[in-house]
This record gives sequence, structure tokens and C-alpha cells, in this order.
Amino acid sequence: MIIYIDKAHIKNTKVLLRVDFNVSMKGNKITDDKRIRAALPTIKKLLKDDNKIIIVSHLGRPDAWDDKLLLRPITKRLHKYLPHNKMTVIDDFLSDGAKKIFDAQEDGEIIFLENIRFYKGEEDADLEFAKKLADLADVYVNDAFGVSHRDCASITEVPKLLPHYGGLLMEREVETIGHAMKHPEHPFAAIIGGAKISTKLKLLFKLTERSDYLILGGGLANTLLFALGYPVGKSLCEKDMIDDVKKIVRHAKEKGTKILLPRDVVVGDKEGNDSVIKKIADVTSSDMILDIGPETQADYAKAILASKTLIWNGPVGYMENPEYARGTDFLYYTIAQNKGLLSIVGGGDTLAAIDKKEYLDTITHISTGGGAMLEYIENGTLPGIEALKH
Repeated sequence: MIIYIDKAHIKNTKVLLRVDFNVSMKGNKITDDKRIRAALPTIKKLLKDDNKIIIVSHLGRPDAWDDKLLLRPITKRLHKYLPHNKMTVIDDFLSDGAKKIFDAQEDGEIIFLENIRFYKGEEDADLEFAKKLADLADVYVNDAFGVSHRDCASITEVPKLLPHYGGLLMEREVETIGHAMKHPEHPFAAIIGGAKISTKLKLLFKLTERSDYLILGGGLANTLLFALGYPVGKSLCEKDMIDDVKKIVRHAKEKGTKILLPRDVVVGDKEGNDSVIKKIADVTSSDMILDIGPETQADYAKAILASKTLIWNGPVGYMENPEYARGTDFLYYTIAQNKGLLSIVGGGDTLAAIDKKEYLDTITHISTGGGAMLEYIENGTLPGIEALKH
């Protein structure tokens, strides 16, 4: 059982708070701060209860100190949302001078450890490194669902050393996704897109056991079409995955899950030149499939509008070019129209596709985890979730 902070008595103490502020950046500017905003309820709750917060996060995948991956832009953005709270960044929490800063922490002051992945001990899940983190506080709170599929010191080792709790974002992620997978209201639809089927095999097997409709798009759908004997031309396709794909198709038939694949597609080049709609059977050896066509949109919409539960991960077209974003946009607006739908959307590319669109409040839950959401669906748990259990 996980104890979440809204069910615990955490007051007047030092809290080591693991968050996932691995946000999208362009240079030193933040382009998407959803993950920062998602952690605000937990931060505000801990501050309201007179706790002193020490924030641990990572940014990118550095092997050592990297000036391009400093957390300072993130602290500035958090300060925008919490203007009355002092923000202090400690470059090296292991340095001799750091202790004075921790000892002098004021009420309402939030201390940030610099990018935790600057330390080798983090990704090595080194227990001695975790002890140095644990020494900074009296209580540990994990609100970083998006990185809880990683076995890292700040995720799986620190909870062994301190009283540990889940944050409010963690609670929402675990309970919403968990309920949708364990007790879905049917019909249950899953939209899975993206480039490669090889990275989502286990997920697809899991979803064929639970869902009524498995709606596929992107390069992933091309691989299924190819395995079923359809032409895909020069499209993204993992031709060495045919045997695995056929197993998924057989599994779906056994479970009574309907796999929906494109009947028509948009072909062209990645620059958006000469794009035309073709029936899937009419795709030539020189064509490149880059989006779903209008007949396919109608097929997919029918399943979405008939559903009561829906999980979506991955765009169904080449999102880098707006010319091929129409299919993904159409699915999004169809989801928004289904007022009785419990909808869960996750994955960086998917969130980028719907970013700044209207009707976002019609989505039941926008997950902060891409890989974490998929692994949680596949396995029913994550290393970081297991570490929080009592």
C-alpha cells in the first residue's frame, strides 16, 4: 500500500521531494511547462503544512556537469507560479559549503539540488549516494511518476532510508491509469501510434487482452499492414517484425479485440509536397505513407464515439509536418466530442500534438509519463511505485 501526502501527517519537517521537471527546452527557454504545473498541488500542500522542501529533479541525459542542462530556467519558471517563495539552487549538494545553505533554509524557501543526473551515483542506483541524499531530509516524497520506471538512486533507493510517501500527482496517475486498466468501462478503445512496433509489443499484447478496439496508426500500423500483405512502399516499416505482428493479430482474434488499421492513407514526401490520398491497396513502391486518410478517420471516430474508456499514446501521422497532422487532430477532436468518455492521454509526441488546443479540459487525465505510462499499463506497477509501498 502507498500512503499519499493527503492521507499523511507531514508537518514542520524537511521533505526531500522528487519531481519530474524534465521539461521541453529550446536553448535555455522552456517550451512546455506542463510537468512543472502538474507538481504544483503537491508543492503547495507541503508548503501549506509548514514543511521545508528540497527538490530533486533531472533534465536531459547528461553524463557529467553540462551547462546546457542546468535547472535554473526551471527554478525561475516555478518562481513565476510561487512568487512569494524564495528559490535557491545548490550547485553541488555534496560540497562543504552546501551544509550552511541547508541549515539556514528559511520558512517557505525552496532549495533545488542541481540536475541530479550530473552525479554518476544517480543512474547507478548507488545506495551510498542515496544515503547522502537521504541525509538532507526527514521525509521523502515521490511525485515523479514520469521517471518512476527508472531504477535510480533518487527513485528506488532513497525510500529505503526515509519515511516515504507519494505526492498528489503520483496519486492521480497511479489511481486513474490503474483503474482504467483494471476496471475499464466497456467498450474500451486504445489508440496506439508512433514509429516502431518493436518498442510496444508487450503493450499491444496487454491491450489486446483488455480493449474492445485497438486503433493503430503511424509507422507502427505500416508494419501490421505489411505483415498482412498490404503494400507500404517506402514508408517507415519494421519488416523483421512480421512474426511478432502475426502473433498480435492471432491474440486479438482469440480475445475478441477488433484491430482497426488504415483503409486509406495520405502519401507524399516529408516536406509536404504532392501529398495525395490513396486506398491502402493502391500504395505503390515509391509511395511514403505519412498520415491516415478520411475513410480511416471515419472508421476510427466510430469506435471512439462508441467507447466509454480510452487510452491514447502516439500520433497517427508524421507530426513534424502540419500537412500530416490532420489525422491526429481529427482523433483528438473526436475524443473531445465524446462527453461520457474516460480518456487518458500520454507520451511526449502525443502531448506535443495536442498542446495549446481547445477542449483540453475534456480529457479526463493527461499523463506526465510517456515511457512510465506505457510500462505501468504493461506491468501494473513501476520500480518507483514498488519503492513507495509499505
